[in-house]
Amino acid sequence: MTIVPIIIITLFLIIILAASIRIVNEYERGVVFRLGRYVGVRGPGLIFLIPFIERMVKVDLRVVTMDVPAQECITMDTVTVKVDAVVYFRVMKPESAILNVEQYIRATSLLCQTTLRNVVGQSDLEDLLGHRDKVNEKLQTLIDEGTEPWGIKVSMVEVRDVQLPETMQRAMAAQAEAERERRAKIVHAEGEAQAAEKPAEAARIISSQPAAMQLRYLQTLITISTERTNTIVFPLPIDLLMPMLGKISGEQKKLDKA
Repeated sequence: MTIVPIIIITLFLIIILAASIRIVNEYERGVVFRLGRYVGVRGPGLIFLIPFIERMVKVDLRVVTMDVPAQECITMDTVTVKVDAVVYFRVMKPESAILNVEQYIRATSLLCQTTLRNVVGQSDLEDLLGHRDKVNEKLQTLIDEGTEPWGIKVSMVEVRDVQLPETMQRAMAAQAEAERERRAKIVHAEGEAQAAEKPAEAARIISSQPAAMQLRYLQTLITISTERTNTIVFPLPIDLLMPMLGKISGEQKKLDKA
């Protein structure tokens, strides 16, 4: 008869002990309520609660990576796009995340979706494709301002994918192809201009120096002589013969005077 009360008391003490002891991890904090009133934040480590009077809600302080579902938006230049993003945030004030908002993760997700639609609607397609860092910075600032009363700090927002309509993709591909052709024609024209300038410059130098023309002619003869052909026909510039003709005419005049 004396064993039954001891067993009952032992079971009661075990239940009381189990209800009063909580373990909070290093990356968690416990928001404690006493009879429904907030009394403080505890942890990490071993936490003792008054059984049936105090209760604790754990809050994870690690960075949360949240995917923002693709949102169909219309840009400022009236282009319909689908944009999705990823948001990185963490709880900085556990008491605010529990007291000021219900289901802070869901609330943050909905705020990110509406902010993403608003920012895309105020941006051009060129900003979404070529200046995405500015869009990310604006999203991060707006979302962080909205979650500040909830004790949440948004550290980074990244627009992950921008889906364009098929007609817009074809138009952009045609525009890119036209731009590549334009650049190729410009490069080709610049090459032709440079190629024309070099021979003209060489001709001016050679024309100013008659000896240079003779040396060039001799180099051409050397090149022709290496060809394996039976007959070689080459022009003979009259400029090369002028010195010899002048010498011959001078000697002829001397003979005539004699």
